Amino acid sequence: MRGRDFLLTFLGCMTLAGCGSGNSGPLGVAFIDNGQNLFASGVRLSPGGQTVRAATSTGLVSLDEKGEIVPALADRWIVADEGRSYIFRLRDGKWPDGTDLTGERARDSLRQVIRSLRGTSLGLDLAPISDVRAMAGRVVEIRLSTPMPDFLRLLAQPELALSHGGDATGEMILKRSGDKGGQGDLTFKPPEERGLPEDEEWRDRVRPLALTALNFDQALEAFEDGTVDVVLGGRIGGWPRAEPGPLSRGTRRIDPAIGLFGLQVRNANGFLGRQENREALAMALDRPALLAAFNISGWIPTTRIVPLAFAAPGATERWAGIDIDDLRGAARRRVAGWVGGIGNGETPVLRIALANEPGNAALFNEIASQWKEIGVVLERTEPGKPADLELVDQVARYAEARWFLNQFNCTLRRGLCSSDADGEVAMALVAETAEDRGAALARAEAKLTAVDAYIPIAMPLRWSLVRGDVTGYAANQWAWHPLPPLATIPK
Repeated sequence: MRGRDFLLTFLGCMTLAGCGSGNSGPLGVAFIDNGQNLFASGVRLSPGGQTVRAATSTGLVSLDEKGEIVPALADRWIVADEGRSYIFRLRDGKWPDGTDLTGERARDSLRQVIRSLRGTSLGLDLAPISDVRAMAGRVVEIRLSTPMPDFLRLLAQPELALSHGGDATGEMILKRSGDKGGQGDLTFKPPEERGLPEDEEWRDRVRPLALTALNFDQALEAFEDGTVDVVLGGRIGGWPRAEPGPLSRGTRRIDPAIGLFGLQVRNANGFLGRQENREALAMALDRPALLAAFNISGWIPTTRIVPLAFAAPGATERWAGIDIDDLRGAARRRVAGWVGGIGNGETPVLRIALANEPGNAALFNEIASQWKEIGVVLERTEPGKPADLELVDQVARYAEARWFLNQFNCTLRRGLCSSDADGEVAMALVAETAEDRGAALARAEAKLTAVDAYIPIAMPLRWSLVRGDVTGYAANQWAWHPLPPLATIPK
């Protein structure tokens, strides 16, 4: 069911509870997600699930609403041994089950979390961790095999939350509600359970959050109705419905996100079995024209896997200075050569996996139109079904080239990859100097680019809807919007 029919029960309950802007009742927060993802357990979380996990469980450090590192279970730390040693002093307090918060227990929990992430891209990101040690009392040391400048941001990821006895360590408590499982209420724990001094008036400065998981049509309707005050998780699929005209009661916010937005080759057979053909598809894309169709100011096109901000000095966009007509001419000749040879006169037809959403439809139509000019037909299929290409749409976890390269590691089995590129990333982990590490990562990107396993398009698009009187929200390059700040009433 869509829209009002689906939301009647939820909206009625929220209205009776006093949901809405102001401080008298719960703040309504809708995620463009589904209930199963939003409240999932385990380590494979959707962005919405990560946000909820971060509110209810925490690690040594966490991220605030600006995406900056803040203390969590550790109240301070130092970096030693030229960036290879991170020493954390745990805050005074106890685990939720009442046992002492000690270095030994934090060490054991972190080791367990790291083991659970093996086989994931986040597990690859954690590869520099060589050891976790408990030191005197409440002190934990993490040893790295090589310096990692943005290591604290990686450590702040929600999947790295620590626990003891299975109880959550975060600032807030979640209570699930609703027959469909896509609703829940978040409330703050008392200050003393959050490592803060006792405060008899603390309830006057916080408010509960009423969470719900909806598709983008339902979320936009709930926002326009005034039933929710914040909508999180907007992507390209729902963008055409989020135009500011009908949403005069709220504000659309766009994150200056960094990450991956492009097409990964899933089936390297037939036309895509040849690297020169895959390169032809990448050459033929007029990225500025493609993005212009969406009329989004500041949306940045790219031809690179690793953005220039994190690439080696002197790096440039691919095919810089070459006119798009010349690039398409070369691509057209390659396609014609394949059709006249191995293709036996058949026009290449490629399938792309894209959810049936308005923004995805616009993206598909623009790409299909551009590739038609070089003689390639593009068809859409649903995600999860056999496809030749798949949209990659991910926000980076931390500001280093290795994150971008790890997303295409062969062990993840996400599509066409390069074991040679993976080998260079591994070499970077044992390099002795920053120069050697940078050179290894530059070689890794060059080898992955040479395979043309991924066709970059732009940085990822992330948007939210936030009513004007809501505080605790800030657009940032990580598209990270934690829930505790939204639940805090400013003085």
